[in-house]
Amino acid sequence: YVPGGTAAYPSSVIMNAVPAKIAGVKEIIMVTPPCKDGTPNPDILVAAGLCGVDRVFLSGGAQAIAALAYGTEEIPKVDKIVGPGNIFVATAKKLLYGVVDIDMIAGPSEVLVMADETADPKFVAADLMSQAEHDVLASAILVTTSAELAEKVQAEINRQVQYLSRKEIIEKSMNEYGAVLLCNTREEATVLANMVAPEHLEVLMENPMELLGALDNAGSVFLGAYASEPLGDYYAGPNHVLPTSGTARFFSPLGVQSFTKRSSYTYYTKDALHAAKDDIVLIANKEGLTAHANAITVRFEDEEK
Repeated sequence: YVPGGTAAYPSSVIMNAVPAKIAGVKEIIMVTPPCKDGTPNPDILVAAGLCGVDRVFLSGGAQAIAALAYGTEEIPKVDKIVGPGNIFVATAKKLLYGVVDIDMIAGPSEVLVMADETADPKFVAADLMSQAEHDVLASAILVTTSAELAEKVQAEINRQVQYLSRKEIIEKSMNEYGAVLLCNTREEATVLANMVAPEHLEVLMENPMELLGALDNAGSVFLGAYASEPLGDYYAGPNHVLPTSGTARFFSPLGVQSFTKRSSYTYYTKDALHAAKDDIVLIANKEGLTAHANAITVRFEDEEK
């Protein structure tokens, strides 16, 4: 699923299709809403062509997710649905999990920036707004050990937002879901970041690599002043389809492994089963599953007579 509502994201085509291709997925179906005139977004189509998408259908919203899950006369039923979308798309994916597999249940975009007195307030403000512009429900949080930095960042936000095209969205997002949280130490900031488990976590602190081992819960971690979050959206390599709303505690980013599955297999010789049979029968009988025990003992009836 590739969004096409308030903004169109050809980058999402790349992030979803490339790992699927690497994993060996035989057919990739893409659904995306048409433009207002009913035509496909040309940038999304180009990205789909470059990434080897097999078929594209102009369909969006919850109905597109349902079409992929159950199939229609035109849209084929698929095995797994991946890709970000609005609240209706995310809810449809959640409801249809089990009919098909999904990547994750993703909510509005979010960023948490950890910063100390060494951070440049211009950079921090810009990075916070880069996520706030996605959606009025997006969340941008600053966690800092410096009260002075917090004040400078707020001033920079007020300055920079004046020349940004999605000013109204940014302001509403930051007023409703933005926050500045002041901590006493780097350790407190780390604990707080792990509690929030943000989609994007930026570390604009002195020696950021020292904190990497302690940051357990984040979709993607950006270390240092020049690893701005948009680098991850478009260029760096790690996927930008990430868990949100605290689900980074148990979900992982989309990747090649998201498009693989495993089967187990077992082969035993007669001698190997003979050595194990008494233990197996004991457990089966303890559980009251005598047919389970019988399936083992029947193989050795002739020997025991």
